[in-house]
This record gives sequence, C-alpha cells and structure tokens, in this order.
Amino acid sequence: MPPFETKPEAGYTPVAKALHWLVVALLFCQYALAWTMPHMGRDTKPDRMINLHLSFGLLILLVLAIRLAWRWTHREPTPPAGLPAWMVRSSRAIHYLLYGLLVLLPLLGWINASFRGFDVSLFGLLRLPPLIAARTPGFAWTGDVHSLLSNYLLLPLAGLHITAALYHRLVRKDRVLERMLPAAWT
Repeated sequence: MPPFETKPEAGYTPVAKALHWLVVALLFCQYALAWTMPHMGRDTKPDRMINLHLSFGLLILLVLAIRLAWRWTHREPTPPAGLPAWMVRSSRAIHYLLYGLLVLLPLLGWINASFRGFDVSLFGLLRLPPLIAARTPGFAWTGDVHSLLSNYLLLPLAGLHITAALYHRLVRKDRVLERMLPAAWT
C-alpha cells in the first residue's frame, strides 16, 4: 500500500491532476507535430519538426515517470459508491494500457531514432545516448510499430477514456470526472 493516503471521498491530489492534464497537453502537441512533420523514409534526415517530436516524446516519458512515481506513493481515491465492479476493473485496465503505451511509444521512437542515427536530445539542452547502434539489424520495424500503436491503439484508448469520462458526467451524473478536474473547472 502506498505510504501517503488521500481521503477516500476526495478527488485526486492537485499534483496528480496537474500531471494528468500536462500529459494530455503534451500528447496534443505530440500528435500535432507527428501529423505535420515530414514522412519518415529510409533516408530522412532529422529536421526541426522531427527533433521537436523526439523532444516531446522524451518529455512525455519524463512526466509519465514522475506521474507513476506519484501514483505509486499516493493512493487513488476510492471509486464512488454504486459503480459496478466491471466499470472499476475496466477503468483500471484502460489506465494500465494507457500508462504502458505512454512508456512504450517514446522508447520505440527513441530506438527508431537511434536506429536511424539521429541525435536525440531534450529540446537541444540535454543530449541522450542512443539506445541501439545505428542500423542495428533487426530494428527497422520500430518506427512502423511506433506509428501503428500510436494511431491504432493509443488514440482509440484515449477516445474510450474520454468517452467514459463524459458518460459518467452526462449520463450517470456521478462524480467520477470531477475527481480529476482542476478545481477551477468544476
């Protein structure tokens, strides 16, 4: 059990909320960059958009690491009374899948950049080592898998997450969504 408790009837902590919404904002930026950057062909050289995409991926990974550490040390609020057990279980499963993808996707992007011989840095401030040597045999697939998982798994899961939050707010009229909203939004 995490060492820090929250009141069972309370929402998430302000830090948990801030980290959640920061990841959301970073993902919006990341997808905007991904859809506007050049196609990644065999001989693509990194440009400003590609470098920004890599930096935002690393930033998402960093913020997610902080968020998971916070989550590990701060208990989540008790689900509101009256929620069916299947909703609680499916919510947790979706969250675990989202967390897993938000770790896996930046790592795949970093591996793919390393495979291509790109320098990877956090906004030009901190250069990171390659995760594999350039053109290491057997790693050409990482960019395709990164793209497929981003578009065909992360986006639908995020859409399902948003749809479920709106369902709780508009149909069930319970306090599930409000537990994660900043105080100014409720």
